[in-house]
Amino acid sequence: MRRFSPLPWLLGVSGGALLLALALLLRPAQGPSDRAVAAEPAARATTAVPAALGLATAPQESPAPLSRAYPQPPTEPRALAARFSQVEEALRSSATPPVDLPALGHQEQVIIRLLARRPELAVAVRRELPQRWWTALDLHLAARREFLAMQRGRPGSTTVPAWRIIPPEPAEALLGYYRKAQAATGIPWEVLAAINLVETGMGRIDGVSVADAHGPMQFLPTTWAERGIGQGDIRDPHDAIQAAARYLVRRGGLKDIRKGLWGYNNSDHYVRGVLAYATLLKQDPAAFNGLYNWEIHIISNAGDLWLPVGYAQRQRLPVQAYLKQAPGSAPPPAQPPS
Repeated sequence: MRRFSPLPWLLGVSGGALLLALALLLRPAQGPSDRAVAAEPAARATTAVPAALGLATAPQESPAPLSRAYPQPPTEPRALAARFSQVEEALRSSATPPVDLPALGHQEQVIIRLLARRPELAVAVRRELPQRWWTALDLHLAARREFLAMQRGRPGSTTVPAWRIIPPEPAEALLGYYRKAQAATGIPWEVLAAINLVETGMGRIDGVSVADAHGPMQFLPTTWAERGIGQGDIRDPHDAIQAAARYLVRRGGLKDIRKGLWGYNNSDHYVRGVLAYATLLKQDPAAFNGLYNWEIHIISNAGDLWLPVGYAQRQRLPVQAYLKQAPGSAPPPAQPPS
């Protein structure tokens, strides 16, 4: 079995919530509702990635100017609950202009990352939330904490990675790829979207993992070459999503999605984390608007670094050297280290 990426960028609730995840995912799958608003990522309108930039030959690039500031949510429980409610409402509303979705999604992400590492604050915020957002918060925190558990005991990175961060495919295109794969294999589209999110931030990370995994769904070339799995280009989002669905079927995902996911990454934390995101989408497909607009963050010795679209490093760089070039990638002072 091939090994996928170590999930450096993404790294609970009760077992009852996770059992709910399994029950929902085993129901007949349905496509996203019209409320899942497709949006071009902000970076497409603000920060271009040089077309000629290649991973193997490109010189080290200076970080692209940030088009938005690093979100700084309030930390007082009532104010933070109000902010989370406002963000969730806007992300799910068809009246929200698509141009506003990237900033809203990023704010949602930063709130979840903050609450996942501060359980007492999370409890206080949940107490202040309208009941309609309890499940969404629970599932977000369940997923985040599972991936944090995969990194437990490891210090924050002292370097930034040798990656490019690129705009993802348009949201409507990705939703079409997931639905096509579901129709062909029976694997729920929500599971494929969750894997795409977890592995590369919906395709934002353009780089090869330390385990030699490639593309938006992070396949090892040896697995891609297996008969009936890889067809087309390992780095193409459409081809990679179809291959991931076929691989999950091969690993028993139609009978037990947990078994298929464990074959995808041999970690119970990974399985539970992906299922939590998939359940979030199953319960309300419009939650895709938030997840699609999440940015790439890594846990470093300087805190929770944001690597925006346009980031490009051919070689690892010390965190402090990177922050001299891109101080806007550092978390606001009020935010404790991840």
